[in-house]
Amino acid sequence: MRAKNIDTLVLAGLFTRGVVLSTAEAAADLNYRLIVLSDCVADPDAEVNRVLLDKVLPTEADVVDSAQYTRTLNP
Repeated sequence: MRAKNIDTLVLAGLFTRGVVLSTAEAAADLNYRLIVLSDCVADPDAEVNRVLLDKVLPTEADVVDSAQYTRTLNP
């Protein structure tokens, strides 16, 4: 991705505690800017999802909803 000048990743997906979290951690370790779309991720355990979005992922990423993100693309 660096060869293509990609420096920001926007994450969405199922199993916030699995794929989303592990991707965010790996990408943060590689110094990518991260955006997690809060209304585009899910986990079978709603409380785990909430804690990850409110407490864990904000340490590595900007956590915003898709409408907020879309507004940044079309100011």
